[in-house]
Amino acid sequence: MNLRALVLALACLLAPAGAAAQGDARAAEVRIKAAFLYKFCDFVEWPPGAFASPDGAFTIGVLGADALADELGQVVARRSAHGRQVAGRKMKRGAPLAGLHMLFVGRDGGRLPGILAAARGQPLLTVTEAEDVEEPGSVINFVLVADKVRFDVALPPAEAGGLRISARLLAVARKVVAGTS
Repeated sequence: MNLRALVLALACLLAPAGAAAQGDARAAEVRIKAAFLYKFCDFVEWPPGAFASPDGAFTIGVLGADALADELGQVVARRSAHGRQVAGRKMKRGAPLAGLHMLFVGRDGGRLPGILAAARGQPLLTVTEAEDVEEPGSVINFVLVADKVRFDVALPPAEAGGLRISARLLAVARKVVAGTS
């Protein structure tokens, strides 16, 4: 399944179905974000030194979103990306970022600017869910548009970390913030 088809299929899951479905909509949002995190692995290229060993696992950390961390664990179970096993890790505030390749910071993750500053320049794909805010340092930011999960991409922090984002991923982003070069 290509990324555009995945985006459309996942977006359909969040179609509003009334007030009684509010909890179901939140659960669907969590499932969609977890699926996106896993799929982002296939559309980003990390620099050669980003992994401790040639067969090292691809690790996604989740901070401030325990339900999403649990869902991600189910999504990535026995799956791989770029020929590497994928693992999810529930993070605590202040935990070191070493060994991570992607970090999702949820709304309850703490002081986002400090976390993103710690990730700056590292080969770490940072994903956030800030509302209508372009948080400096976040590579991908989830937003809800008409009750559908979409995402924006900022290329400068990706480039600073040596990450290359596929044009196919950029084509389905709601907005792309380009670098100055």
